[in-house]
Amino acid sequence: MKHTKSLTLLVPVMFTFFTMGFVDLVGIATNYVKEDFTLSDTMANLLPSMVFLWFLVCSVPTGMLMNKIGRRKTVIISVLVTFLSLLVPLIEYNYSMMLISFALLGIGNAMMQVSLNPLLSNVVSGHLLASSLTLGQFFKAIASFLAPIITAWAVVEFGNWRMLYPIFASISLIAAFWLLFTSVEEQKTEGKTSTFSQCFSLLGNQSILMLFIGIMCHVGIDVGINTTAPKILMERTGMTLADAGYATSLYFLCRTIGCFGGAFILARFAPRKFFLISIVGVALAIGGLLVLDKLVYIYLCIGLIGFGNSNLFSILFSQAFQLQPENSNEVSGLMMMGIFGGAVLPLLMGITSDAIGSQLGAVIILAICTVYLFILYPKLK
Repeated sequence: MKHTKSLTLLVPVMFTFFTMGFVDLVGIATNYVKEDFTLSDTMANLLPSMVFLWFLVCSVPTGMLMNKIGRRKTVIISVLVTFLSLLVPLIEYNYSMMLISFALLGIGNAMMQVSLNPLLSNVVSGHLLASSLTLGQFFKAIASFLAPIITAWAVVEFGNWRMLYPIFASISLIAAFWLLFTSVEEQKTEGKTSTFSQCFSLLGNQSILMLFIGIMCHVGIDVGINTTAPKILMERTGMTLADAGYATSLYFLCRTIGCFGGAFILARFAPRKFFLISIVGVALAIGGLLVLDKLVYIYLCIGLIGFGNSNLFSILFSQAFQLQPENSNEVSGLMMMGIFGGAVLPLLMGITSDAIGSQLGAVIILAICTVYLFILYPKLK
């Protein structure tokens, strides 16, 4: 009976993790918006920047809201904001409306990232929590993997890539109502939520600062390759966008497999050693993207970046916690703000690509991020 009750609570939470993955439609959607409105790379890459900007702004206020109204209600609000973001392109489709849509998507996802993991801890606990968090990330990755596939299907079947939006919007609405009618017993939050000043004060510690920049680089690589991979294929092989979009699915497939593999590897090997192996893999792949133009080699490089980049966040996050265990709330808030790297670096990639007149400019920015991760490696304990 207890098992059945736990499963009844767990299923809607996992379904909500699936909606968390909707944020990764930003990669394939950016490429279609760029094509539809004949945008420069700078203007196109402003779209993912509008998404990830909100992690800098919303992380701490979401923690405060969660303390006031509870985790479940905060998650429901985040899903409803996501739902609204998916309605905007269906109301009117132009560049300005897409900026609004992506901004709402970023606000909703930032709120969801901050509140959904703590909500899961109220559903499962003890030794089951770690595996449940991994399961949640798996469901999130399924949505990331499916977005380019559904988009390509919509182009073939309906001649309109935006059919992705009503499908994801319907799923978001189901998730919101399912959670609304699910009763979760929440533990009372102890202590006060960290403020912006408390979080940013940690940057006075050089090691914390370097880890914060490391997370910015990791997320920049993640969002950057998500957005740029189809462009590289179109530029170098002459593929259509519908076909090139599958590169994003390949990236997320390899990233998902890497996460599962990393869970077992990190149980047996030191995180520092695994970090080095991971960034060597990313470096080799990005080096390949600088010079290779054959389809199979480009796919291999994209997949290798997915594997290599899959566990960096957890390693950097845990390192920061170990450095400042007495400030765990502040460290958590600060590292979540580091996801802001997904706003800054893709924009730099777009500017550099426009300046050079090639996606080579975007790859150079990815290479600089990887060089920084090598500089960071000796600082890991």
